[in-house]
Amino acid sequence: MDTKNIELSTYLTEVKSLSDRIVKAQQPIRVLDAIKWDDSIKQAFFSSGCKSLPSVDAEYYLQRPLGFDPLEKKQEFHQIERDLARKLGQLNPLSVIMRRICREYQDVVRMLEARGTATFSNISQELYGSSQDVFHVGDPTIAELGSMMEGTLQQLVELDFLAEEPKTINAKDAVAILNEKIEQVFPGDGLRAMISDGIISDAAAGTDYVKLRADAFFNMRDLRVLEVHEIWVHLGTTLNGMAQPYCTFLGKGPPSATVTQEGLAVLMEILTFSSTPDRLMRLINRVRAITLAEEGADFMDIFAFFKAKGLDDDESYTFSSRVFRGSSSNGMPFTKDLTYIKGFVLTYNFMRLAVHKGKPDRIPLLFCGKTMIEDMKVLVDLVDEGTVIPPRFLPPQFKDLMGLSAWMSFSRFMTSLNFRQLEQDYANIL
Repeated sequence: MDTKNIELSTYLTEVKSLSDRIVKAQQPIRVLDAIKWDDSIKQAFFSSGCKSLPSVDAEYYLQRPLGFDPLEKKQEFHQIERDLARKLGQLNPLSVIMRRICREYQDVVRMLEARGTATFSNISQELYGSSQDVFHVGDPTIAELGSMMEGTLQQLVELDFLAEEPKTINAKDAVAILNEKIEQVFPGDGLRAMISDGIISDAAAGTDYVKLRADAFFNMRDLRVLEVHEIWVHLGTTLNGMAQPYCTFLGKGPPSATVTQEGLAVLMEILTFSSTPDRLMRLINRVRAITLAEEGADFMDIFAFFKAKGLDDDESYTFSSRVFRGSSSNGMPFTKDLTYIKGFVLTYNFMRLAVHKGKPDRIPLLFCGKTMIEDMKVLVDLVDEGTVIPPRFLPPQFKDLMGLSAWMSFSRFMTSLNFRQLEQDYANIL
């Protein structure tokens, strides 16, 4: 083996060793488990006739251990960060990405240490964003974008012929249907759907599974959404990330990767015509709720907001607790639920620009693992040099880029038209 190959082999060995250390260090960090409210909080709220603020504060979270020592965990990531600079270099692009991830995980630990306090929400905004963030100078904020979409969606959800079909499929039957889908897409990979009692939402993806809440009911369109959102995107990118020979950290996503993940998953719902006005309205309502909480609304205000949207007491409690989990019932919100809309806009714009600049071949690299939009240029170089391998699994829409490229080309053109003028011109037609 010549000197150049020896140097390359040494470099890749260091990359894998440091990447594996990041993967191992993040294993005990379970953000959603650390911030969820237990059933006693819900029972007490309903016992009060839904009239009293849930008793959740910093003292409450102290009774819920994190499962790791925060000081030791922060020091562990700090040491990995230092070793990255020493062994890969200060300016090496991969070193820059991995050190940023280490710092982000330190922020996650600090956020979890501060559960029930204002600091928790402040760090949440740094990691996931705020409703007052803009995408570009002069653009609407995420909150304003939500309000703009709400106006259109409200008209659609009130149309009888667009009403969703009844949810008659129980969790057990839904699991059987999804397991058939998983076996078709990922034969022999050991991925599975399963029932869980410990999640807030109807469904959630883990490392090699999709969990469905035991008491949830679904219709076939719901299961189609879960197939493309949870299975194709969340499980698919996990599988692709875990298949990476050196950059194993791509199999595990920090909060910044959540933005791309959820945005890509919502985009996948849209591209496959799986989503519905009701589904999108639920996502917009989460943005609206976080906006209200950032403006000073407490749990009771948000509970009333969801009730006014037609949700029952149980659903209103569930969605309200999503807003304040990790915080206090009269504190600032946990802003993760902004990532669906924020990530959709960022991912969609990346794809539009990739087509516009004649680089649609970069779009599938979003599926290499738990990627981040800001790292895509570096990721192209890493794939070219063999440090990162192309995604093993791709949804059908991303395997053949001709249709997607054509669609995005028209999208670029259509968004340049004046919509207000179109409304006036078509006034006598619609």
